[in-house]
Amino acid sequence: MSFKEINVNELEMNPFTKISKQWMLITAGNEEKANTMTASWGSVGFIWNKNALTMYIRPQRYTKEFVDANDTFTVSFLPEQYREALNLCGKISGREEDKITKAGLTLAYEDGTPYFEEAELVFVCKKMYVQEMKEECLEDASFDATYYPNKDYHYLYIAEITKALKKQ
Repeated sequence: MSFKEINVNELEMNPFTKISKQWMLITAGNEEKANTMTASWGSVGFIWNKNALTMYIRPQRYTKEFVDANDTFTVSFLPEQYREALNLCGKISGREEDKITKAGLTLAYEDGTPYFEEAELVFVCKKMYVQEMKEECLEDASFDATYYPNKDYHYLYIAEITKALKKQ
């Protein structure tokens, strides 16, 4: 099956279930080396006159190195039949093994940016803003104890969605 570029404004999806329940694979790199991670925190919206995606990556995640080293990355949404692959990509590090192959996923490239052939929807994104979250900015102190007992605060990324690709 092939992908067709669609206008992001024509998407009919619930971002709350798409991200938090279906999950997404954040993928960055190039044709020589790429890495991916599963994420369930993020949002889509509009900022700076751009269609945008916001995502969060902890500093120790290997994928963060790839996202930081490249101007673009992708977010792939896979159908439910790939839940095991999504689980695996969220549990093991690409530093230690080839988790993409182990998960049975196939890399494809859009303008040199990796995504997955198994996806049903892909956002190609261009970074616009990156900032480390800080303890002193948390308005609810319980978040620190609940989500950051190791003080490994996420980095917040805001990226323009430059293309939306839908499986045909």
